[in-house]
Amino acid sequence: MPRTPEYFERCKWVLVFSHSDCLSHATPAGHPERADRLHAVERGLADLSVTRRDCPMGDEADVLRCHPLTYLERVKAKLPDEGMAMLDGDTFLSPGSLRAAMRAVGGACAAVDAVLSGEASRAFVACRPPGHHAETAQAMGFCLFGTVAIAAKRALDHHGLSRVAIVDFDVHHGNGTQDLLWEEGRCLFASSHQMPLYPGSGSAVEKGAHGQIVNVPLREGSGGAAMRAAYQAQVFPQLEAWQPELLLISAGFDAHADDPLAGLEWQAEDFGWLTRELVQRSGGRVVSVLEGGYDLDALAKSVAAHVDALKE
Repeated sequence: MPRTPEYFERCKWVLVFSHSDCLSHATPAGHPERADRLHAVERGLADLSVTRRDCPMGDEADVLRCHPLTYLERVKAKLPDEGMAMLDGDTFLSPGSLRAAMRAVGGACAAVDAVLSGEASRAFVACRPPGHHAETAQAMGFCLFGTVAIAAKRALDHHGLSRVAIVDFDVHHGNGTQDLLWEEGRCLFASSHQMPLYPGSGSAVEKGAHGQIVNVPLREGSGGAAMRAAYQAQVFPQLEAWQPELLLISAGFDAHADDPLAGLEWQAEDFGWLTRELVQRSGGRVVSVLEGGYDLDALAKSVAAHVDALKE
């Protein structure tokens, strides 16, 4: 994209996609992936100048770029009229869950469309449920559909891009994104994550069918300094060589020191630093999609640091 004055003006603001339907995905009492997460995200965004958009309802054709029809129909069939249904040990469906998940898909695809059309250079999709654990035909880890992988396939197949990159800094490995894009040679996928930790995948030897997957396991308690060194050594050179036409971010904030589900001990400023560094290597066009983050105050602070850095 030419570095015109208009380009730099667009970089000063971020499109934020959200929808109240994403509050209607209910989980059991005490479940970490709860509707209050989106209220925390809104607190994080409150003092930032952003442009808001409602997420459209996702198109099933976009879902089917990654998941088979049999899987989509199975999710529909499990959807309860009341109460909750269990898809796996920690992934639940309530009457509003499919609608929420399809808003997340619609928001991610609409964000890709807006950024690639030049309406904005950066976008953040504040939706739930998250998506990066959903495998080709298996819901898991709170996730129904592989939202960020679906967005990548829209950029590749609908918009005709040839080089898309995804960076996933959620504390848990993006096993679903890896599974969905294992054979996709047009998409670089880099994931940093605590290891050992759920879901148990993500070793450095998992490289994808075309060598396009970069897994960066990090030790519990290693902190932000270890993350920065690992990205400088292993991820940034890959991004620079790839020269992506679009960068997608799986923005999980559960690596924060206060998060109850893991122990990488990052701080909000680490998310800000990492976001700025990724933006510098993105080619200018960035779509970020919310994944994890389960301490509400840490989530609000980390989202604020992340979205503020997207504007730089």
